[in-house]
Amino acid sequence: MEIRAAVVSETSGEFRIERLQLCDPNDDEVVVRIVSVGVCHTDLAGRDGHLPIPPPPFVFGHEGAGVVERVGRRVTRVRPGDHVVLTWDYCGACKSCKSGKELYCLSFFLHNFHGARPDGSTTLLRGDEAIHGCFFGQSSFADFALANERNVVRVREDVPLEVLGPMGCGVMTGAGAVMNSLQPRPGSSIAVFGVGPVGMSAVLAAVVCGCTTIIAVDVRADRLRAARELGATHTINAREVDPVEAIRDLTGGGVEFSLECVGSPRVLRQAVDVLPRLGVCGLVGVVPPGTEVALDMDLLMNGRTVRGILGGDAVPALFIPRLIELYRQGRFPFDRLITFYPFEAINRAAEDMEAGRVIKPVLRL
Repeated sequence: MEIRAAVVSETSGEFRIERLQLCDPNDDEVVVRIVSVGVCHTDLAGRDGHLPIPPPPFVFGHEGAGVVERVGRRVTRVRPGDHVVLTWDYCGACKSCKSGKELYCLSFFLHNFHGARPDGSTTLLRGDEAIHGCFFGQSSFADFALANERNVVRVREDVPLEVLGPMGCGVMTGAGAVMNSLQPRPGSSIAVFGVGPVGMSAVLAAVVCGCTTIIAVDVRADRLRAARELGATHTINAREVDPVEAIRDLTGGGVEFSLECVGSPRVLRQAVDVLPRLGVCGLVGVVPPGTEVALDMDLLMNGRTVRGILGGDAVPALFIPRLIELYRQGRFPFDRLITFYPFEAINRAAEDMEAGRVIKPVLRL
């Protein structure tokens, strides 16, 4: 079928909306009419050649939400007309997948960064030219996307699809890092380093979990104001003060939990240094392979923990509906992070996000 998709034809090039051919779904695949899709820094990292993916031309997009249009003959999880959120793909057969840790799938790169189906077959064509797609098993910078039924999550139909795209990655990652990975008890203290879309979602989740000290750390005053409005009890501008000293002074020794959402060795060191004994630091910020950090081994030896977290340790089919129910109850207002753009303004949306003018751009198809 013919679709409209935002194609990157050269590394660091602009997104250009073109007409492509989307291949028919295989027996276990689903065609989704995209209603909205979030723009994520991971999409821009792919555009700029910072991910282990094939070269352009490429169609990115991995926070899609929409309506099921067609299904393969073996698909049982969804049917045409269902409202869905798209997430990452996985093999479903390796040790990690079988233990419910799909994000740690041993074939994750093959299913999400291969530029084609795992068997190498293409899903997008420009005339006779193959276009790399299947980004996170969807490539949803398009009005229609092809996904496997594994990475399609059916959602209730009384919540607007236009706000649900970010559920598939950024919002789920930040919220899950707190709710699933760190699991703070009511009355706990937490510091979130970096309050972009992932960090803001973590702040919202800390409120849901009943944390009574929620410290947002960033270098942008507008982000810190927004974090305070969303539930942070304290804010620290790391451009103006040493956040480690400020947090230790504020809490009388440190926070029980910290979350690094920046992807910076220096910030990770700060997030570890604010922990008291038995404190836990979660690492969410994405960095290039080979990035190293220096930590005080004596601090770690005294009962502190640093753990890497992918995708908020979420099982999307279970976690996304839970977040949506919290949203319906007014307890998880993640939609306040969103700024909408028409699909044709995708380059402006990317520029605004990179410049920090918006927290979470979402494209309306």
